[in-house]
Amino acid sequence: MARWLPRSTDLTRFCQKLNRVKTLEDDMMETSFNRCLSTIDLTLLGIGGMVGSGLYVLTGTVAKEIAGPAVIVSFIIAGFASLLAALCYAEFGARVPKTGSAYMFTYVSVGEIWAFLIGWNVLLEYMIGGAAVARAWSGYLDSIFNHKIKNFTETHVGVWQVPFLARYPDFLAAAILLVATAFISFGAKVSSWLNHVFSAISMGVILFILIMGFVLAQPKNWSTQEGGFAPYGLSGIMAGTATCFYAFVGFDVIAASSEEARNPQRAVPRAIAFSLGLATGAYILVSVVLTLMVPWHTLDPDSALADAFYRRGYAWAGFLVAAGSICAMNTVLLSNLFSLPRIVYAMAEDGLFFQVFSRVHPRTQVPVIGIVVFGLLMALLALVFDLEALVQFLSIGTLLAYTFVAASIIVLRFQQQKGDVPAPAPSSQPNPEPHEGLSGGELKEYESFSDKLQLVDRDKSKEQREPGQLKAAFEPYLEFLGDFYPGEVVTVAVVTLMVSAICLCSILVFGNTHLHLPTWSYSLLLVLFSLGFLLSLLLIWAHEQQRSTQTFQIPLVPLSPALSIILNIYLMLKLSYMTWLRFAIWLLLGLLVYFGYGIWHSKENLREPQPQRVSARYVVFPGGSLEERVHAVQPSSQPATGLPDTDTEDCKR
Repeated sequence: MARWLPRSTDLTRFCQKLNRVKTLEDDMMETSFNRCLSTIDLTLLGIGGMVGSGLYVLTGTVAKEIAGPAVIVSFIIAGFASLLAALCYAEFGARVPKTGSAYMFTYVSVGEIWAFLIGWNVLLEYMIGGAAVARAWSGYLDSIFNHKIKNFTETHVGVWQVPFLARYPDFLAAAILLVATAFISFGAKVSSWLNHVFSAISMGVILFILIMGFVLAQPKNWSTQEGGFAPYGLSGIMAGTATCFYAFVGFDVIAASSEEARNPQRAVPRAIAFSLGLATGAYILVSVVLTLMVPWHTLDPDSALADAFYRRGYAWAGFLVAAGSICAMNTVLLSNLFSLPRIVYAMAEDGLFFQVFSRVHPRTQVPVIGIVVFGLLMALLALVFDLEALVQFLSIGTLLAYTFVAASIIVLRFQQQKGDVPAPAPSSQPNPEPHEGLSGGELKEYESFSDKLQLVDRDKSKEQREPGQLKAAFEPYLEFLGDFYPGEVVTVAVVTLMVSAICLCSILVFGNTHLHLPTWSYSLLLVLFSLGFLLSLLLIWAHEQQRSTQTFQIPLVPLSPALSIILNIYLMLKLSYMTWLRFAIWLLLGLLVYFGYGIWHSKENLREPQPQRVSARYVVFPGGSLEERVHAVQPSSQPATGLPDTDTEDCKR
């Protein structure tokens, strides 16, 4: 039976395939897309992605069913957590100006299978986002006509009584998605122009809502007679925060569009900062206005703002709000349909997804096939699924993407940059003299077949340390960590930090409710997992980071990404078990696609060197230098090139 078990070398090679990282081109500005978007274009694209669906849908839904007037606090916490994630996206978008967003960021720093799963979830995130907004768009238009569209459909088509499906098929929502798909196919310039028009109308409507809303505000709607400010308590606020994350996925659109930005190093960080700040302020102020205009428990979740104006006797204002909200939701549809095909393109271009989606139209310079196919899928989702189920399902994908991008920032900061390790000697000089590279106390570096091993002399404390190496101040106390590859300890510490964060958040969320832990064990586990999280954070901090670059860098690394990780995990655990069940099913489908197609067609397969039989020996001489002695064994059918079979490289004493 042992014959059928895989050998350790095969398992090692298989794990290396799963965790291989993407090799970036030297010129990352080269692209088949049209770099035509400015900072203003990206900012309005981000505002359009965030201010629309969340503002006109989630404010009413979360206020009535989850948090009450404390939805304001939910948006504040969600905005802060999104800021931590947005800073990570801003650094990656400036350093890696390629389309793909969280998928690309994970691929260049963590590994292939993790990148594929993130990309797979981002696909679902954008499809659900577009479908949910289309149904909200349909509901608002229907409210203008006194729900005549809904009544007509239920009467002549029928009503469904199936869990997670809509009560009736929404043909209007599917139709608007098909129209938006057609416009997106014309290219980035047309999409950007349409987004500008709709964003201007949306911001005008928001300004009107705030002015009229504060005029009609009634503080008694927050009184105890109406249930108080936080009727569902802290648990409701945090559950509302997890759902409110759906409102802030717009800055991800900016990162996904970085390959079409004229100057991504400057435009991407600025656009993310401007759009997130404006969107957060809009959400907080509109939530204040909405819950002060009418009692929170009487809100209409489908069209809360328009209905609030109708009930206060301002029918014309309700009509204006409904019309303006439709324009705002158009920007969200454009943002989702703009980004989704580009994520698919990035995965297909890397060979992890079907190659047909990597084709770019020569005239419009957009992935037309991806736009059409996923536009149709989005329309199908909008036709049959329920809005609330879609929104909750989307939050988990967003939080998972934020978590991996934050972890990727830590890993990337403590990795050696391309230029840190000298390239091997040119092939034109296969037999260097023994004294070359050793004069003047200069270090000589060697790379093994794994491109990881670096040999230096004994006095490392006098050298400028590279990223991923232990800081000199901590070497006397953590000397045993000096034998690891640069960055290896940091990677293990990041994994430990994430595991500790998962355990800590699980105790906080389920310790008193589902697990029913006694007080002493609850406190003990909190202390243990908190110590594990803090020690992992300190261990990461004890290593050298990459030096400052000309592009934007998130401050306080590793603290800022670590806070983002633990907050995102906590919010993920606050979601319902049905959301996790549907998420697990989607992940299993993704693994089938990856192991059935992606792992075999990955372009990193073509870059992997063929295995060679190499034996290496390192000899320490009295002078204190370290030297390598290598014998390259060539197959008998191939003559050796470069070095003879018995060539060696020796060192003078």
